[in-house]
Amino acid sequence: MASASTPAPPPGATARCRDKTYSYSQHRRGTCSHHGGVAAWLTGAAPRQASKTAAGTTVLLARRTRTAGCRLGANPDRRCSPGAYHTRLTRDVICSASFHTSSVRNVPESEKFAVEREYGLAPGHYGRTLEIDHIVSLELGGSNDMANLFPERLDAHPGYRVKDRLENRLHDLVCAGSISLRSAQRRIAANWQALYRQVYGVAPSG
Repeated sequence: MASASTPAPPPGATARCRDKTYSYSQHRRGTCSHHGGVAAWLTGAAPRQASKTAAGTTVLLARRTRTAGCRLGANPDRRCSPGAYHTRLTRDVICSASFHTSSVRNVPESEKFAVEREYGLAPGHYGRTLEIDHIVSLELGGSNDMANLFPERLDAHPGYRVKDRLENRLHDLVCAGSISLRSAQRRIAANWQALYRQVYGVAPSG
């Protein structure tokens, strides 16, 4: 029985994140990546820490035309943040049982601060109120380049938690051969809300 300080997890949750939210990821790659990491696995044992993966070079999905005065909103300013992927993170690599996003994640604090400056924010630590999000997620072969990062507010509708759900589902669809990796990357960068509606049949709701 759960104690009063640790409520029972919601149905379908597979992990409790360090910020006390829950993840519903089915494959564990990138689980709780936006929420401080995994505090506890709710089913089975935690995966073994992966070694570093050679990601290759970065390919931008469109040219960056601005590096300052970027518009802060629910979606990235495409002039500043068009999205980008890594050349060596192919479908075979990201669908491998040995792949974990921690093996390619490399966004130093200095880069996060630089992204915040581009969007007119004072560089600093915003806690859970703001997330420097990957536009094309690492589990979809996304790059750590600034072109693939933008500040996403927790109170922005529908928000990064809803986008997380889509990223997990797209990874499963790519690995099942239902959608190509390149298509998933381009479509999530272009309009992830529209892609969410197509995948789930309903509008994203935070």
